[in-house]
Amino acid sequence: MQITQQPAQAVLLENTADTTRLLLSFREDVPNPHRQPLNVALVMDRSGSMAGVPLRYAQQAAANFVDRLAPEDRLSIVVYDDHVDTLLDAQLVTDKEAIKRIISGIRAGGLTNLSGGWLRGCELVAAHRRDDQVNRVLLLTDGQANAGITQPKVLISTAAKKAEEGISTTTLGFGEYFEEDLLIGMARAAGGNFYFIQSPDDAADVFGAELDSLKAVAAQNLTVTLAPVGDVKIEDVLSLARTEPSANGQLAVRLGDVFENEDKLLGLQLRIPALKPGPHPLLTVSYRADVIRNGAVEAVSGDYTVQVTAGPIEAVAAATDSRVTLDLALLRIGRDKERAVDLADEGKYAEAEVLLRQVVADLTAAGLHEHFEIAEEIDQLTHYAERITRRHLDNASRKELRDQAFQGRQGRQALGGRGVSVDAAAYALPVVSDATAGGVELQCFREGGKLRMKVVSPGYADLNVQFPRDLRAEGAHYLVESLEPSADGSFYRAKGTIQRLVRPGETDPLAGRQPGGSGRSRAAATTAHVARTPKTLADLQETDTVGNGILVQVVKDKSKLRARVVSDGYEPDWNMRFPRDIRQENTLYVVDHVNTAPDGKSYIASGDIKRLKQ
Repeated sequence: MQITQQPAQAVLLENTADTTRLLLSFREDVPNPHRQPLNVALVMDRSGSMAGVPLRYAQQAAANFVDRLAPEDRLSIVVYDDHVDTLLDAQLVTDKEAIKRIISGIRAGGLTNLSGGWLRGCELVAAHRRDDQVNRVLLLTDGQANAGITQPKVLISTAAKKAEEGISTTTLGFGEYFEEDLLIGMARAAGGNFYFIQSPDDAADVFGAELDSLKAVAAQNLTVTLAPVGDVKIEDVLSLARTEPSANGQLAVRLGDVFENEDKLLGLQLRIPALKPGPHPLLTVSYRADVIRNGAVEAVSGDYTVQVTAGPIEAVAAATDSRVTLDLALLRIGRDKERAVDLADEGKYAEAEVLLRQVVADLTAAGLHEHFEIAEEIDQLTHYAERITRRHLDNASRKELRDQAFQGRQGRQALGGRGVSVDAAAYALPVVSDATAGGVELQCFREGGKLRMKVVSPGYADLNVQFPRDLRAEGAHYLVESLEPSADGSFYRAKGTIQRLVRPGETDPLAGRQPGGSGRSRAAATTAHVARTPKTLADLQETDTVGNGILVQVVKDKSKLRARVVSDGYEPDWNMRFPRDIRQENTLYVVDHVNTAPDGKSYIASGDIKRLKQ
């Protein structure tokens, strides 16, 4: 295991107490990669809210996942709604077509017993767990845990225990209504990854990214113990890794997996006492990891001493490393995005806004805005600061911000900055139909879950474009007054007035969408109108999509058939007024509206009712 220290300041100012930042890199080079076999349980939500498009795309993504597995890999498949079913009981992937047929047969309906499905997946992985393979549960859900164990603290602490037993968990949140704090908490505690699947067609890419990471594991269970020397203090850890402080001032950091020929980054902020001129030790770094070498697992450990030099101000000014500064800045951005969400959740909106704007100011003052990746982050930070100020941190925006914070603190920059929700500011832009009046035409497109900009007008280089995040909408065209090259000529900045361009005869990509967010409202209305419905089940119109409707399922309760809401955000145990003549056990229906009855503890289906075809 190679350890590299990269201080933000190569030389510290002598005889001056101060804070400094330090980047530690852990690397395991693999000259002749020998991929470990996988022992994976795929745990899929089949609750009612997954019905229609989400489930179909999840099935396609799971089938693609199976296609990329090898015969020595072991796979289990678990599905859950109210009940948990094992569809594939931990077997080697030797008949992919048979496995894909099992996946294609999954049907949705019911509540979300997330805990039951996940624990069953852990059980199947544990039955075949070995140190020389990657042992992981992939948990996919689009909703809230409303059956089984529902307490987040219990599930997160259990995930940590499973990780100590050698079973990690990756969580995949689908859509807008899953509990991101729960899924991120489980992934963090269990040493796995978290993914926000923002739209159905993201599913295959996300599954592919996870499989690629599993194939590239070079070391597991990397744990680093930091022991400050003398009066040095650890003020902050710029990482999402689990930390465990001890009474003697040491800090254990569980960094988890290390990937082939990639750096695992750990950022630290240290309080340094006044140092005399010359070299000084700051930290003793002890590490332990399970490394894969020559096809076998080998436990490795070692120590490393972090040293710095104190010198005069001239030496301090001359010693800089821009890449280290960038990496530390990205780790800080991830940390402060997470803090901003926490502050907003506590109702401290002004503090959250100030925090994000201070990060922007610090990045700009340091000249980092001249780097495209930081320029993009500045746009993101400004966008979310404005949304927090306006109290518009809705479901989609909050998930985007939490996802960006997680990926940033993990150092996974390829997945940072993901988010495709459209702000109301994009709808407020003036719309023009003629591009010949002047200006530069740009187009917004999605790439890897990120909204990017490209130049359409001729005569410009094929460079990235910095453009306000709150004005971006996938597929939209814009006219800007001019483009200004960055200081190093590596990207453009949009300057001047910005208008949206919709030519005659073209479809407006924002038409029919909801400004400031997406998806249906979950608020239950207080005005009740009985549903309009045909007399018999056979007369019901069928649909294969849920759209903005609400999902209702009919279940057998003792000798009676009763209707219950299975879309997330409703009380699953409340009774519902629903036409009796169309009730059929285990059938799913899409209704226009679900209103709260006058008694305040039951529902009334209203509007049109359709039968969901799966």
